[in-house]
Amino acid sequence: MAIKKGDDVELTIDSAAYKGKGIGKIDGLAIFVPNTAPGDRVKARIIKKKKSYREAKLLEVIEAGPDRIEPKCQHAKNCGGCNWQHVSYEKQLKFKRDQVEDHMHRIGDLTNIEVNSTIACDQKFYYRNKMEYSMGHKRWLSQEEINRDEFVSDRCFAAGLHAPGRFDKILNLNECHLQDPISFKILNFVRTWCIEHDIAPYNRIDHEGFMRNLIIRKAHYTDDLMVNIVTYKDDQDVVEALANALIDEFPDITTIINNINDTRSPTAEGRYEKVLYGPGYITDHIGPYHFTIDANAFFQTNTAQAEQLYEVAKSFADLNKDDILYDLYCGVGTLSLFLSEYCKKIVGIELEEVTINNARKNARENEVTNVSFIEGDMKDVFTEEVTDEYGEPDCLITDPPRAGMHPDVVERLKELKVPKLVYVSCNSSTMARDLKELNKVYDIQEVQPVDMFPQTYHIETVAKLRLRG
Repeated sequence: MAIKKGDDVELTIDSAAYKGKGIGKIDGLAIFVPNTAPGDRVKARIIKKKKSYREAKLLEVIEAGPDRIEPKCQHAKNCGGCNWQHVSYEKQLKFKRDQVEDHMHRIGDLTNIEVNSTIACDQKFYYRNKMEYSMGHKRWLSQEEINRDEFVSDRCFAAGLHAPGRFDKILNLNECHLQDPISFKILNFVRTWCIEHDIAPYNRIDHEGFMRNLIIRKAHYTDDLMVNIVTYKDDQDVVEALANALIDEFPDITTIINNINDTRSPTAEGRYEKVLYGPGYITDHIGPYHFTIDANAFFQTNTAQAEQLYEVAKSFADLNKDDILYDLYCGVGTLSLFLSEYCKKIVGIELEEVTINNARKNARENEVTNVSFIEGDMKDVFTEEVTDEYGEPDCLITDPPRAGMHPDVVERLKELKVPKLVYVSCNSSTMARDLKELNKVYDIQEVQPVDMFPQTYHIETVAKLRLRG
């Protein structure tokens, strides 16, 4: 049976695939269908034809499988923020563990590795300390709206999240359960206020309008609350009026920032920023250490679960008081500081100057004196000269971006032969690729998934490596 683009098919979903898509087969041909769960019998339409598989969109769940549940949010079917909300949490944990093991076996050729059960997150909703909402003049229309007989306009002041795969349309949110409930209340207030005051959303095509993004940060332990208003123009009369209205309505807000992005770049980070209210930052804790978090600074998105992740990394590092630890891709130094009391010295390396400056500031504010931070591209900076200056590492932790480590860095680790190595990853497929190479020198002793992002397919993974004797 030749299955073409545009064909409607019926199939049973057998398993959960990468990026949260369900996978079923017809005559041995794999078909990937989002918004499905194993055991579902579905009707789907083929939208992409590839050589060895097809991609389809869900038309109807004919018969629900045993793992399917009713989503908490009305937007779950159309929103990319929580693409596994229709799957029971216990099964989410299992599917994430299975995904990591599949990558270890299939990509890493590590067929002798049995991946541990996923460490669950206690807070299954409202766990994010940061939400970045987008605003635009065109909203996403659901299939139900498109199927109606009457005309439904997609032109409005839309505020929410980009529809999956669409950067030109906004899913206009009526609820959201990813961050503390005050987050959506603030978004809804700002949207209503802009409509009432005739404040236009930014239009990327015509490069006009005003409101671009709303970013809300809510500290987990201190309850500090930041509202970051990202605008296309610098109009203090408008943003100050909005800030005053926000303070009146939400007295728990501790600071309000205005980032001005007057470029065509879609980033929510402004070319410059102004503090409208409060100190211009919030503070929070990971373990005994406190961190100052600026409007555009990186910070672990799930604070409480970051501590679980760091505890796994600490256990796998098995540090001694005389150890020298290298922390590659150290970010703002949260893990470096978390581990600082367990070893003699820590050397953190990171690419961005602003990130390294934040790391140094965090070390000073926490009075941690046994950490040093180096700025630069890992493949260029992590050299023999650095280890000669700071000392040969007894243990090394690497936490690279989604793309994994540069091949030169992998080769450097193979040559350096650090006795203890810990690999932390937000992408188990690139991690498996790197571990395949490192396995020539190191034993991969343990692999532990940690669920930082419930209701999504994303998973953090920590691997414990030891130098072969």
